[in-house]
Amino acid sequence: MSSAATVAAHKQVLPAKTYPTRTCVACRTERQKREFVRIVRAPDGTVAFDLTGRANGRGAYLCADGNCWQTALKKSSIERALGVSLPPAVREQLANGPITAEGGVNGS
Repeated sequence: MSSAATVAAHKQVLPAKTYPTRTCVACRTERQKREFVRIVRAPDGTVAFDLTGRANGRGAYLCADGNCWQTALKKSSIERALGVSLPPAVREQLANGPITAEGGVNGS
C-alpha cells in the first residue's frame, strides 16, 4: 500500500455539525436556538427574558426578529407554554418589541 493510500484510508468523513432547534410559541416555526429570544420561568416562579439562553427553568421561545411578539401576547401562547401569567414588566417589553443585544428595547 502506498503512503497516499494509507492516509486516505485513515481519513474519516465527519458528520455535519448539528445545532439545537427550537419552535416559536407564536408562529410554530422551527429554527436554530440562537435565532430565538427565550423567556424563562425560574424555579422560584419569576418570569424574565433570558438573553444568555442558559438560565434554569422552563423556557418559551419567540422569533428574535419580533414578528411574533404581538401574536404571542394576543394568543397568550407564552403564558400557556410557561404555565403562569406574565408580569406587567415582561408584558410591556413584549408589547414594545424586540430586545437589542445591550438588553434594551429597540426604538428607545
